[in-house]
Amino acid sequence: MNNTKPCMKITLTDTKPSIFESKIGGLGYIPHDKDFPTDSKGNQLRLLAQIECDKIQLDGFMKTGLLQFWILNDDVSGIDFDNQTNQDGFRVIYYPEVDKTVTQEETEEKFIKNEYDDDDYFPVFRECGMSFKKSENKYTNIDGFEEISDEDYNEIIGHKVGGYPYFTQSDPRDEKMLEYYDFLLFQLDTDYIGHEDVVMWGDAGVGNFFINSEKLKKCDFSDVLYNWDCY
Repeated sequence: MNNTKPCMKITLTDTKPSIFESKIGGLGYIPHDKDFPTDSKGNQLRLLAQIECDKIQLDGFMKTGLLQFWILNDDVSGIDFDNQTNQDGFRVIYYPEVDKTVTQEETEEKFIKNEYDDDDYFPVFRECGMSFKKSENKYTNIDGFEEISDEDYNEIIGHKVGGYPYFTQSDPRDEKMLEYYDFLLFQLDTDYIGHEDVVMWGDAGVGNFFINSEKLKKCDFSDVLYNWDCY
């Protein structure tokens, strides 16, 4: 019997969004009294993506504000493979309200070059906007694709919030973690616009962020599991 989960599918757009809009890459919104998140060594993290929450029509998800995903641009994209909830090389930040008096120039002035900025490890190659469409996923076999139709497979890949995740290798969550980290907070897949790479995790991989659905309802993003893998 198929299980279904609603999701918001995301399509990247060849646009240049403002610091207040949904996007991957570029500069993210930072309030007047805040700064770029940093790792324990003081390296600024870089914006992977931010999502306008009013675009996400899913039960339990915030109706207002901006949800951001930041990662370190090192050779492992900020992940701690020994503790994938360790928010040192990555950070999930939620702003319930957005102050539209913040300017692009103000944010640019807060940018401080880190030790990885001259390297080419960051999975997002350029800034893009997002468009959203409500959909649902059908998944019958969490560990294998042989029981999934082409249509259902096309629904689990790509960029989205909610639904079932996609992995190029295997789900890092054991049975207990599957039950706890039960909501796909964000999935960013490898993507191209035309013949240009726009997102590339390693060798055509995918990145995922998971949260407990009850913590999501409380807007508590202190405990998020971050994973990415590739072929």
